[in-house]
Amino acid sequence: MHQLTTHIIVIELIGSGDRTPRIKQLTPSAATFLDYSVNELIGQPIDILYATGNDKALWQTALASITDNNARLDPSAPLGTSFVTEIATKSDNKVQVLLSLSVLSNRTPNKTDIILLIQPPPDGADGLGLSAELALTESEERFRQMAEITGEWLWEQNPEGYYSYSSTAITQILGYSPNDVLGKHYTEFLAPQDKADQQRYATSHRPFYALLSHYRHKDGRQILTESTGLPIINAGGKLLKWRGVDRDITAKTHFQDALIESERRTRLIIESSLNAIVIMDSYGIINDWNHPAEKMFGWTKDEAIGQRLEDLIIPPRFRDAHRQGLEQFLRTGFGPLLNQLLEQTAMRRDGTEFPVELSFSPLKQGNTYIFSGFIHDISNRKAAEQQIRQAQINLAIAQSEIRIAQRIQASLSPSAPIKSAHFEVTGFCLPADRIGGDYFDYFYRNEDHLDMIIADVSGHSIGPALFMVETRSAIRTQANGLGTPAETLTLLNNFLFEDLDKSDYFITLFYLQYNISKQRLRFANAGHPPPLLLSPCQSECRQLDADGLILGVNKNVVFEEKTVTLSQGDLILLYTDGLTEAENANGEFFGLKRVSDILVQHAQQSPQTIINVLLEQLKLFCCTESFNDDITLMVFKRY
Repeated sequence: MHQLTTHIIVIELIGSGDRTPRIKQLTPSAATFLDYSVNELIGQPIDILYATGNDKALWQTALASITDNNARLDPSAPLGTSFVTEIATKSDNKVQVLLSLSVLSNRTPNKTDIILLIQPPPDGADGLGLSAELALTESEERFRQMAEITGEWLWEQNPEGYYSYSSTAITQILGYSPNDVLGKHYTEFLAPQDKADQQRYATSHRPFYALLSHYRHKDGRQILTESTGLPIINAGGKLLKWRGVDRDITAKTHFQDALIESERRTRLIIESSLNAIVIMDSYGIINDWNHPAEKMFGWTKDEAIGQRLEDLIIPPRFRDAHRQGLEQFLRTGFGPLLNQLLEQTAMRRDGTEFPVELSFSPLKQGNTYIFSGFIHDISNRKAAEQQIRQAQINLAIAQSEIRIAQRIQASLSPSAPIKSAHFEVTGFCLPADRIGGDYFDYFYRNEDHLDMIIADVSGHSIGPALFMVETRSAIRTQANGLGTPAETLTLLNNFLFEDLDKSDYFITLFYLQYNISKQRLRFANAGHPPPLLLSPCQSECRQLDADGLILGVNKNVVFEEKTVTLSQGDLILLYTDGLTEAENANGEFFGLKRVSDILVQHAQQSPQTIINVLLEQLKLFCCTESFNDDITLMVFKRY
């Protein structure tokens, strides 16, 4: 058997329906008396204390008598009542007690805090209906006791609004001690904006609920409270006092303001996002849909919200998989496609499908989930990727064709020098691109004649290379005849004229024919840089030149032909203008003078060595291994 002392429980009554209050707060002694822990009782319905099934009607009658003026015979009577009944402990013991109930505060018109006092029953007391005076006295005592266990500021004022009581919570809320406020008017502590507005409550007989009040803290800062005040009126209708409670909501208000501002910023971010943002609940129902989503899918926000996500943006063939994935996550907490960046196919309002990049993330809210989705239209990216793939295919084909062209071009040039006991000739071509427009050739026309050609087709790459192949084919076709260099150039010009005229290309070409038995050299020029001739008895090179237009300008051109007799040790260098016009970083040309000096300095070397030295010196001068124009060299030397 428990020893009966005074125990306090605060219950909360919400609404006016079934009037089943729940336990909001209690003293440890009350929990011990009932064989529970404090946490076991907080939040439980008061029904847990009923000893019998008939107690509910008794409680409802008591609650109605203190909270419902329509149910009270005397609405001006104090808001309190007491009755004797039995309550049940956790071990199901039935204990007879005196229960006293009174209103502690009405935080809102729809929410009431009621203080419940458990005491030993007085001798001879039974049932409902202890005197109102006794209830009021007990209510006063309970009010004082609750003031010491609650974190809210409880106060009393006389009818004129001067404080007659203050709980110690005022120190925590406003920085004042209870003695600092006793005898002072409540408006002295209000901020200026509230003094005039709240003055009328001092003489009013009407309660107020959840009134927003601005107080001045002792240190000068502003404190926001939620104020509730109840007038205490006697049977004659006279206002005896005010009783009330203030709840500090400064931090709560600031938090709410910050939350509102945060939500405003979040909404601004959502609406200004370049991506479509879609939020759905655990049933797949859309509850948010931003402006980019409207533009992307064609559904307005009002049309989308409340609809199933799958019906609006998922193509029919994927909907079953979507539903199964959602069900799997809700059942197991695992979703293989969640929290990943994926590429999927989406559907617009008109039924057209398009590629998207999306990620969906779950967010737990209580016992359920919401899912936020970020969706980006990647149609342009996919189109660009397709163009890139096609370009790569085209490039691979072009590279393959270029490699074939390189092999063909390489096969058309002489594969080795021509050497005899009396002379040697060799050449080399360094294309600016992988396929060049330069051309050199040497071959025996017959047993007594050696023909040598160097040519330069304007430009470099496949187009000029094709003309180079055509030129070589035309020269080789008539190689078995008895044509001289001038005659060969005339035939070649007439043969290529139509093709060159239509293509805006032109060809420079120098043609030499060496009579082996007579050591005589005949040559003709079609606008090409003149070759250099260096004799052993001379310290300077001289140019071999003859008049003649470049190929492809006019038809039936007459080319001048000249002859020269070669002596033992004579050296001839044929070249294209890519050699002399190569520039260094300062814009300086390699030039004909440097070429001549190198030729004089290395005249005793073999033709291949001379070519190698020229190329090495050119690369050192330009500080590069590649050049903007094709470079072709051919060296003939008589022994």
